[in-house]
Amino acid sequence: MDLVPALEEPLKQPLKSVLGPATAKVMAEHLGLHTVGDLLHHYPRRYEERGQLTHLADLPMDEHVTVVAQVADARLHTFASSRAPRGKGQRLEVTITDGSGRLQLVFFGNGVHKPHKDLLPGTRAMFAGKVSVFNRRLQLAHPAYELLRGDGEETVEAWAGALIPIYPATAKLESWKIGKAVQTVLPAARDAVDPLPPALREGRGLLPLPEALLRIHRPHTKADIADARARLKWDEAFVLQVALARRRHADAQLPAVPRRPQADGLLTAFDDRLPFTLTEGQQKVSREIFSDLATEHPMHRLLQGEVGSGKTLVALRAMLAVVDAGGQAAMLAPTEVLAQQHHRSVTEMMGDLAEGGMLGGTEHATEVVLLTGSMGAAARRKALLDLATGEAGIVIGTHALIEDKVQFHDLGLVVVDEQHRFGVEQRDALRGKGRQPPHLLVMTATPIPRTVAMTVFGDLETSVLDQLPAGRSPIASHVVPAADKPHFLARAWERVREEVANGHQAYVVCPRIGDDVDEAAGKKAGGKSPEDEAEKRPPLAVLDVADQLAKGPLQGLRVEVLHGRMHPDDKDAVMRRFAAGETDVLVATTVIEVGVNVPNATAMVIMDADRFGVSQLHQLRGRVGRGSAPGLCLLVTEMPEASAARQRLTAVASTLDGFELSRIDLEQRREGDVLGQAQSGARSSLRVLAVIEDEEVIAQARQEATAVVAADPDMEHLPGLRTALDALLDEERERYLDKG
Repeated sequence: MDLVPALEEPLKQPLKSVLGPATAKVMAEHLGLHTVGDLLHHYPRRYEERGQLTHLADLPMDEHVTVVAQVADARLHTFASSRAPRGKGQRLEVTITDGSGRLQLVFFGNGVHKPHKDLLPGTRAMFAGKVSVFNRRLQLAHPAYELLRGDGEETVEAWAGALIPIYPATAKLESWKIGKAVQTVLPAARDAVDPLPPALREGRGLLPLPEALLRIHRPHTKADIADARARLKWDEAFVLQVALARRRHADAQLPAVPRRPQADGLLTAFDDRLPFTLTEGQQKVSREIFSDLATEHPMHRLLQGEVGSGKTLVALRAMLAVVDAGGQAAMLAPTEVLAQQHHRSVTEMMGDLAEGGMLGGTEHATEVVLLTGSMGAAARRKALLDLATGEAGIVIGTHALIEDKVQFHDLGLVVVDEQHRFGVEQRDALRGKGRQPPHLLVMTATPIPRTVAMTVFGDLETSVLDQLPAGRSPIASHVVPAADKPHFLARAWERVREEVANGHQAYVVCPRIGDDVDEAAGKKAGGKSPEDEAEKRPPLAVLDVADQLAKGPLQGLRVEVLHGRMHPDDKDAVMRRFAAGETDVLVATTVIEVGVNVPNATAMVIMDADRFGVSQLHQLRGRVGRGSAPGLCLLVTEMPEASAARQRLTAVASTLDGFELSRIDLEQRREGDVLGQAQSGARSSLRVLAVIEDEEVIAQARQEATAVVAADPDMEHLPGLRTALDALLDEERERYLDKG
């Protein structure tokens, strides 16, 4: 993060004597470590104490582990095999123990000689290998090992402290080899330039950076580790928050046209027609948005709210306020289905207020146009003309809005729906269509814990809608273990028939489409690992499931399919029939995940639910229970009860609180996944900072960063911080910090 010349040396050069080119290559390819600085920032995952052995009883299956233990006994067996038919085959079995459990090590063939000599009963060593099961016993086959004798010069030097660092390692490079490499470059830590301003560091009682690096790699006490981690967490939180604060600062310098609604204009006319009153939450968030719209700098606001909390209504009122003030508003949706759905619901909510320039339109009306890639040429030409002349006050569309041909008369507000599906370039391209930077409102129905919002969306002000409007029904969720209890699945289909018999409708969601393109893509993309794919059948597919249901348990019901590769007109026709109640059961992929609003749909069956993420399941479930009748969501899985996937589903079934689920989701995933690959390599800089646990550090770092940037936006007096920022944000990453 704070790479300076001494730390920028490639690993191949200074480490020839220790690593050699082959090991440096493994470090680069498997751990992403290229320079001395990278290696110094590759921190130990945990520490073993000499007097305290690892819990062998808790070893995870199929994982590459490092353990410290003592040899209990070692036996050499000879056996006959195809390679050694005369009984000359050799197998060394070594049992190691730590008091909590025992573990078998096995070595074969010529590989038995050295361990037979080294691993005598009573010897203590570090062992690394992949945990497997043989004859119902845990074992490590041919583990790498490092004796902890403490007599040779090198061993005394490498393991001088009582605490042994265990590094994140790979099958190709054991923890202690990384440890030895770190020891070699550790003197360079003294040249690390400190990114924290001295006043901040001293005021918070944090170690200087060189000292923190020395202590995290060679601690003498647990207090050393705690002090070092506290300091390094601050580095990560602070440098990231400074980057975001600089972006907020730069955005605040941009000019924008203030957009204030007329006293008796379109917004007032719309509010007067609403058949219900806004919730307190909707009123509060609207006030925040209107206050931003009235300023001379562009609004940058994130609106997050549960599925069905009324975000679209809040966004529509903001768009109407901008139209009132003489501007235009554009809403960007990630899919055509969603763009059409938004267009339909906005025009329905507005009624004749959406008929500007038409017979029957009222005095304050404006035109609401839809723009998608699949529109016919004539409709498209008319939509483009209405945008260019200003006839259309509101446009709703997909990425087709971003094309060069699209010109606005006066773009005043951009609303981006489901931000996580858009790249930065797309959003910036739309913002670039305003004569001055338009105001920006980003919406998401994926609840984001406060710290993640501060870390990922740190340059946006955040508004939260956490109340559901009156009249929304509760949703009951249950896990259906199809493999353990097949009769539960049969009962699930009966429940769907019961809902339909009561005049309601149902969704069945599958992970895959199931046509040939789908199959080929699946094969090409591959799964998480070859072992996984060998064991798992392909995910259930819409086309297969729809066919089986129509001929089997749902025979006689009107079943239709919906997926992303259908022609847009066909998709729209299917959605219209479903919305009109002409279809009983819609078998679909996740195209229904956001925005689809059919109040009469009360049941959802999610097949292979374990193939979806926690947030995605929560989003999908939000499609039912949108009317006055209670909703039902059934999560079908073949995963065994003890599996992590099954526990995840149980968590989803046990709560409707999206913020609680997003915390569970985060705790089960690595930080890097949480912050998303779209966040670019900048996010891989989070090595010790945990966005859930370190809420306080992130909040304080944000406060300090804002103050530092306000006083010195160009970091003229803080060269160390500027160096750290440059390392975090090369040009490409700078762009990605705009929430890719």
